[in-house]
Amino acid sequence: MKRFLCVVLCASVFSFSAAQTKTLEYYLETARNNSPLLKDIKNQISSARIDSMRLRAGLKPQVNGTGAGLVAPVINGYGYAGPITNYTTLSALVGVNQQIIGRNYRNAQLASIALQQDSLVNASQLSVQDLKKAIIGQYITAYGDLQQVKFSNDIIDLLSKEEEVLKKLTQNNVYRQSDYLAFLVTLKQQQIQLLQTRTQYKSDFATLNYLAGINDTTAFELSEPKVERSVLTYEANSIFFAKFRLDSLRLANSSSLIDYAYKPKANVFADAGYNTDFVQPAKNFGTSAGFNLTIPIYDGGQRRLLHKKLQLQEESRQYYKYFYTKQYHQQIDQLNQQITETDKLFAQINEQIKYDETLIKVDTQLLQTGDLKISDLILAINNYLTVKNLYTQTTINRLQLINQLNYWNK
Repeated sequence: MKRFLCVVLCASVFSFSAAQTKTLEYYLETARNNSPLLKDIKNQISSARIDSMRLRAGLKPQVNGTGAGLVAPVINGYGYAGPITNYTTLSALVGVNQQIIGRNYRNAQLASIALQQDSLVNASQLSVQDLKKAIIGQYITAYGDLQQVKFSNDIIDLLSKEEEVLKKLTQNNVYRQSDYLAFLVTLKQQQIQLLQTRTQYKSDFATLNYLAGINDTTAFELSEPKVERSVLTYEANSIFFAKFRLDSLRLANSSSLIDYAYKPKANVFADAGYNTDFVQPAKNFGTSAGFNLTIPIYDGGQRRLLHKKLQLQEESRQYYKYFYTKQYHQQIDQLNQQITETDKLFAQINEQIKYDETLIKVDTQLLQTGDLKISDLILAINNYLTVKNLYTQTTINRLQLINQLNYWNK
């Protein structure tokens, strides 16, 4: 009966994973498609393109139509002075205004928008990396829980078989009742541990769905994550250093725009249409043209102060880059060192697992003949549990470290 209950328990544990298996690639793709932040940045990039087109359109001749009419009656000698108001006027004009701007100034304005667009692209790439790191990290955590569930199930299966043997031996007075009860307590503890591990897996699986934007409470089995250690890209091509490069270009462009703002500005205008005071209305069709010119002479030293502000921002940028570079390399070196140290553990852990597995096999054979202390078998099983859990945790930790290292490889 106990054997049957154990089988039912284990079957219920894996009922969530029998239908379908989810992969890491599925969650990464789903998370990217569901991310509102990435969609927002994409729209901001499109908006920056529109700003560039608007600027180009604003540099073309601007054509406007205007119309105006005025009636100022004089009744019994009372009213506005006729020479001022012309009594009655009517105008309908089409005007053209063209700002005269140098090619370099125009290019500097367009470059300002292009740099804004490049910054948004960089922000999008960083957001993708952040999302990818979070999804992979949570996937690894949930996958580690699943491995613990499977291992606990294997242990319970092993203990259940030994429990049947020990029960018969106890009934035949080969072992004492206390020995059987001590072994049974170990079995019950593992069954409780299995339920706890299963609950933890479902919780971490739900968190994975939450991060990916998936509204589903069903827990599926996760396939093994293919997380390989990659070679880092050069700083010059790294998205993490692009911010400093773009900030430098932005400051240089701002400096150019300040200088262009102090150059003479001119625009020409012309209009054509109908403008009359109704004295000779048939002859009041005509045109006009003109120009405006602005030459900066003195601004109280504002130009110099604006350049000084940009210089201070450039100094701050260099300080931030210097400090960030040191932290970047320190982080990389630390992660590589931790991965190397973790790899060294596997040889010792695997060797210990072989010893524990051999000891359990020997103890199982001795159990058949009654030549084994139950306390020794329980100790061997607990040691095996400990080292297997250590192996699983070390594997998961190594994958997490590789995930953190690969985060910087973009």
